[in-house]
Amino acid sequence: MPATSYALTGHEANCLADADHFIACRGSKPANRIRARFDRIDLAEAFAETFCDSRTMIYAVTAEGRSAHIKNA
Repeated sequence: MPATSYALTGHEANCLADADHFIACRGSKPANRIRARFDRIDLAEAFAETFCDSRTMIYAVTAEGRSAHIKNA
């Protein structure tokens, strides 16, 4: 499980355990939003590290479409 600054809720832990893919998302407004899909969380984290600001939100997404914010990286 990835390191987070808080304990995962049951929903977050379930989404992480059953994750089909991960989404890395940046930007608060649709006009400047960056969204990228990754098969593994370490790839999403590596993408986030290229920005050097810990402001990329990483979400776990299940095959059924359930999602949860896992961490900022």
